[in-house]
Amino acid sequence: MPNLRFLHHIALSAFLSALSIPAQAQDDLAGPYLAALVADRAGDYQTLVEYGAKALEFDPTNAHLMEGILLAELGLGQIDEAVPLADRLSELDEEHQLAGLVHLANALKREDWQAASAALDKGQALGGLTDQLVRAWVAVGDGKMSRAIELFDTLSAGGNGGMVLLQKAMALAMVGDYEGAADLLGGGQQVLSLNQPGIVAYAQVLSQLDRNDDAADLLDQAFPGTEDPDLTEMRAALAAGDTLPFTAVAGPREALSQLFYEVGQSIRGKTDPGLVLLYARVAEYLDPDNIGARLLSALVLEDMENYPLAAEAYSQIGPGERAYVQARIGQATSLRQMEDVEAAIKVLKTAIEIAPESPALQSALGDTLRFEQRYGEALDHYKAAIALYPEGKPASWSIYFARAICYERTGDWPAAEDDFRKALELSPDQPSVLNYLGYSYIVKGEHFDEAVDMIRRAVAGRPYDGFIRDSLGWAFFQLGNYDDAVVEMDRAVELKPLDPVLNDHLGDAYWAVGRKREAEFQWSRALSFITDETDLDELKPDRIRRKLEVGLDKVIEEEGGEPLAK
Repeated sequence: MPNLRFLHHIALSAFLSALSIPAQAQDDLAGPYLAALVADRAGDYQTLVEYGAKALEFDPTNAHLMEGILLAELGLGQIDEAVPLADRLSELDEEHQLAGLVHLANALKREDWQAASAALDKGQALGGLTDQLVRAWVAVGDGKMSRAIELFDTLSAGGNGGMVLLQKAMALAMVGDYEGAADLLGGGQQVLSLNQPGIVAYAQVLSQLDRNDDAADLLDQAFPGTEDPDLTEMRAALAAGDTLPFTAVAGPREALSQLFYEVGQSIRGKTDPGLVLLYARVAEYLDPDNIGARLLSALVLEDMENYPLAAEAYSQIGPGERAYVQARIGQATSLRQMEDVEAAIKVLKTAIEIAPESPALQSALGDTLRFEQRYGEALDHYKAAIALYPEGKPASWSIYFARAICYERTGDWPAAEDDFRKALELSPDQPSVLNYLGYSYIVKGEHFDEAVDMIRRAVAGRPYDGFIRDSLGWAFFQLGNYDDAVVEMDRAVELKPLDPVLNDHLGDAYWAVGRKREAEFQWSRALSFITDETDLDELKPDRIRRKLEVGLDKVIEEEGGEPLAK
């Protein structure tokens, strides 16, 4: 796995205490440092760069501060702007890895292959396999194809597998050796598990070799039933006998962009997201048309919960681009996380006007409205999404499920039940649907045997979900099986200790088995865990307070319900 020794996130707070500030500069320095510190903690890279630069005026040789500013500039994708600071950092430490990365990226962008090679020779890169692949592409760019092939072969012989073979195949295809590329991508020696860009490249190579039928079969096997417009257009061109141009790699700089993107994509979720962001930003810098890299930057910023920058990054992917729908949904999600719900709704409505054929956009708008408890408005968009899907498409189960919730919340139980059943018809083992419908039946006092079976299946599918465990416990409670109810509800509260509804249910179960002091403790906990997000119609705080006053038996009697089984 790639590694950068400097990438233990350098918060300004970590090095403020290490600074030796001249007494005469302390008053002038304190403001910029504090502003930069606040910006760093908030993930506000732009403000960090602004105030970090002001602080650097008073402490111009502080390497830690320079690193912090460089990381922020890289996080913003401002690599050209980072070059002067990288120069200063290199003067203090000739082998500084972060400064070296900036210099290397800048040389690659300018296609100054000799400068890039010199940077690599100084160790100014990312380390490991990535460095060697970059070196091979630098050789391609410098017109030294034999040297590039030698480097690729050395890496392949070292057991580095698929990524190296893919890179070599792209280099061969780029210079017109389609036979050699096809042998690597589809021969008996290939060990690749190609992603979409790799498969598209392979299809283009096959088409260049007058093997359109093989290219079409490849697309059909890799993307059965795809609705991706780029892929369907390719498939139609192949069927028409057209020769696909090889556009997967326009040149070594674009190939390097794809390499940085592929590495970043492969390590996402396995390492510090800040490292993944560096790969994505370098990939964007080398090829601004690399939509995958732009999308990866946005996704990683969302992973980092830096929602303002994520929303901005998503907004850079415009209409007509392959990831447009995904980007608009991501942008809306980030805006909603920023509590700017109306802006999120506006983004989705505008996107629907541009891409009215997208069920995903209609569904996302329905979700946004549903999360705001605007169930009636959400229904219209779920209906529109369902109308855009072919009848019986398994992927539409989630939309039927979401629409069912809206029907249930607006009081139309027959319509809700139909949609829950439809969702299960399309995807029979979905724990969320099984749990919701089973729990609804238990609450309504209907279909007990089927409901318990549904919830058991939901637990089997998602055994560590506290809400599903609670549903099974509540089913046992309603059936008078209080001992089993306690077991399941105890487990539910272990899994979701701060949920007020689960604590309330556990209190009822404790009361039913005679553990009354513990029941009162759980009811009190339930009241203490109420937040603005709590569904008070389900929890009923006044009912809990009454239980604390007179006990569960008396409350049931006052409500005219059946007494607890003895």
